[in-house]
Amino acid sequence: MAKNNSSPQGELSYYGLSLLSYLHDSHPDKTGDKAFITKRSDLAAGVYSEAIQNGLTHIEAEELASAELYRDLHFSAYNTLVNILWDEFPVEIPENSARKVALQVLPLCGNVLAKYTLTDDFADTPAYDLLYTELTGTIQILLEDGAV
Repeated sequence: MAKNNSSPQGELSYYGLSLLSYLHDSHPDKTGDKAFITKRSDLAAGVYSEAIQNGLTHIEAEELASAELYRDLHFSAYNTLVNILWDEFPVEIPENSARKVALQVLPLCGNVLAKYTLTDDFADTPAYDLLYTELTGTIQILLEDGAV
């Protein structure tokens, strides 16, 4: 049985809720993009349904659907910023404020982020260290300028 994206009342389905929860934790800037959430969860439900129709087990179908649901979302610039704030600026930014500050500075780091191709496995590439360094410098400048 396919897992539909929404109920008749427009509530999110299993895939929609799962994606929204993940976005809340790793890409909070995307949680308001209802069209993206709907499209991606509909695609995942379709992949699941097709896999079952093709004779795959429920576990195999769920793995394929999850791959579609979270495609290009494994690397999180937001989580990278949170980690930088925790590791590099523990005196300036208290740990309990890091998530809020990361969300605030995320759009201010757009020019730096745009230089990189942020694939799912980006954190495992040599370019990640360069991004980390550039983001750290950007945050330092923002702190010095009083933007944070």
